[in-house]
Amino acid sequence: MRIPSNRDFTRITPSAFTYHRLKSYVSDCRAVLLPSFGGPHLLQLRSHVPVPPLKSHDVLVRARAVSVNPLDTRMRAGYGRSIFERLLPIILGRDVSGEVAAVGDKVRLVSVGEQVFGALHPTAVRGTYADYAILSEEEVTPKPDSLTHVEASAIPFAALTAWRALKSTARISEGQRILVVGGGGAVGLSAVQFAVAAGCSVVTTCGSQSVDRLLAAGAEQAVDYIAEVDVELAIKGKFDAVLDTIGMPETERMGINFLKRGGHYMTLQGEAASLSDRYGLIIGLPAATAVLLKKQLLYRFSHGIEYSWTYMRDDLEGLTEIRKLCEAGKMKIPVYKTFPIAQVKEAHEAKDKKLIPGKVVLEID
Repeated sequence: MRIPSNRDFTRITPSAFTYHRLKSYVSDCRAVLLPSFGGPHLLQLRSHVPVPPLKSHDVLVRARAVSVNPLDTRMRAGYGRSIFERLLPIILGRDVSGEVAAVGDKVRLVSVGEQVFGALHPTAVRGTYADYAILSEEEVTPKPDSLTHVEASAIPFAALTAWRALKSTARISEGQRILVVGGGGAVGLSAVQFAVAAGCSVVTTCGSQSVDRLLAAGAEQAVDYIAEVDVELAIKGKFDAVLDTIGMPETERMGINFLKRGGHYMTLQGEAASLSDRYGLIIGLPAATAVLLKKQLLYRFSHGIEYSWTYMRDDLEGLTEIRKLCEAGKMKIPVYKTFPIAQVKEAHEAKDKKLIPGKVVLEID
């Protein structure tokens, strides 16, 4: 363990006890490593995994809880191998909630000892499945006192994905009509809550188990795609924006047809990673760009709408709004089950087998 010099902490002025306890900067910690792509059995909880030195705008977070996202299980199985294979072993995980243990010399937004939550961008190599996670200061924000670390860790990655679609891309505004295809998942539920908070009228599709929760979140209509004979007949009117979290050909067709002219269709299932994995980065990325451009031009001329692939990106404005909505009780993602980080294999296996319908969180002692 390396003890920083006083120069590293000139702007930190907690009590003497807190200062002594928190100013230490660890050089290694426990972390879950993925040495190769495949099943949950490959995940390895190891001790003495190096903690890289902090850059000027980095924040070292002592993790207390990290959530298991669909991206984590897909990456473990090989999604994104065109980017990550040469970097193995990697650490999975995007969400985190915990305490600030150390900060870079130019960090101004958070302080040592502060309770924070946040999320890494999708291409981060050193993820959050570790005792200590490193994020930029724009990837974390103070954790609302009303949320536990477990509750907070379930929110940021999914909510920032929804934020990027609805606020950054579609730029939704009060009075608009929004359709969320697949509102039962974390991104869909976040999108419903964002749109309702913005004063929009929201319709969503979901499974039977999610209907009541989505109506309670403020959706005007939650169409049960299991019980309804014809989902499209059950949905009335046109929409200013459609967020499709499913991304199948039939949901894309349905979403496009429900849009008003000038509306935005956004899908989470872009093809950049899959085409790059199949053909390599040199061929795959240009191919993905061509596919996207073709669809954008097609739908712009045939339907008069904008078509986008949407991904999570770190966004301090979005994270700040998420925090404010959480504090107001308007943003929450339920956690269905927690596992200690030592049982990360069991957590991933449960998600792979669809034994748990909602969010899973790893607790870190």
